[in-house]
Parts: sequence; structure tokens; C-alpha cells
Amino acid sequence: MSEKNEDRVLHNLDFKIEKLLSKTEALVLLCSKASGYWSAIKFIFAIPLVLTSSAMCVINSISDDAEAVKIPNICVNAVSVLIMSLNNSIKSSEKCDLFRRIGQQLLLLTGKIENDTEIDDAEFKLLAMTYENLVNDLSFEDIPDRYKKQVAESFKDRYIPLQLNGTIGNNKPFRKAQSSNTAEIVMHQQNAINNV
Repeated sequence: MSEKNEDRVLHNLDFKIEKLLSKTEALVLLCSKASGYWSAIKFIFAIPLVLTSSAMCVINSISDDAEAVKIPNICVNAVSVLIMSLNNSIKSSEKCDLFRRIGQQLLLLTGKIENDTEIDDAEFKLLAMTYENLVNDLSFEDIPDRYKKQVAESFKDRYIPLQLNGTIGNNKPFRKAQSSNTAEIVMHQQNAINNV
């Protein structure tokens, strides 16, 4: 391989490494924000459960007559079951853990990319495959749009993951060619020749 081609390949690899590092850093920030969001949701669902459990203790200790506290017990139990059902259907704990775990793995990947001074093509392919696998595990639909926009804004001068491109409004439509149909082009050429 000539020296010029080697320089081009190395420059292209450096460009790919920089791009992968930027995308990985953006996803670390996004996962951190998403994990914090789902942690807050998990906490919000935990508070009413603590309150209803405390209310049950207070209600049951106030009266010796079981019949007198039957209706309040039923109401408090119904509220507890409703809260637990909502929490189970939203799955805030699982989402919080997922974003925290993937964020930590992306942070490790970022460290590998930054600290390895000599990344060859084979190692880059392995790092890129690791990145793609982590991206496939992420559920972007569970991340609020405001966090996607914040990360896209923070990384506006850098490369961002494809999943965030539409968030920042750079999803411009393609320019329509004057005539993209080859049959129309041939007809226009035929008419031009016939008119001469």
C-alpha cells in the first residue's frame, strides 16, 4: 500500500474513531438523564405506597372493633393495589435499571476509546459492534423528548447518534430532481431532437 493511501486510511480511521467517541459520549449523557427520570418516577410511585401502609397501621391501631375499620381498610387497600398496578404496568424500576446499566457500559466503552492510543481497524470494528449492540438494547421511545433535545443541543457541533437526528430538526427532505423518471428524460431528449 502506498504511503498516500496509508495516510488516507489512517485519517479515515481517526475520523471514524472521533465520530464513535462523540456518539458514545452523547448516549452516556442521554442514558444518565433517562435513568434519573425513571428513578424519579420510581420514587414518586414509592411515596404513596409508604403512606398507604402507614395509614393502614394507624387505622388498625385506633380501633379495637374490626367492623369499624373495615371500610377504611378496604379503601386504603384499593388505593395501594391501584398504585402497585400502575407501577407494574409502567415498569419504572426496570427502565431505570436498564438505562443505568447501558449508561455504565457506554461509559466503559468511552474510556476504552479515549485511553487506547493505537486503535487499529480490527479493534475499531469490535468497538463499533459493541456500540451498536448497546444502541440496540436502548429503548429510545422510553426517553422523554426534552432529554433527547437537550443532548442534541449539547452535542450540536459534534456527531450524535442517528436516533437523535430527527430531534434536532436536521431531517430535511431531499430536493426533488426536475425529472427523475428516465422515460420522461428520454422523451424530452427525443422532442428536442425532433424540434431541431
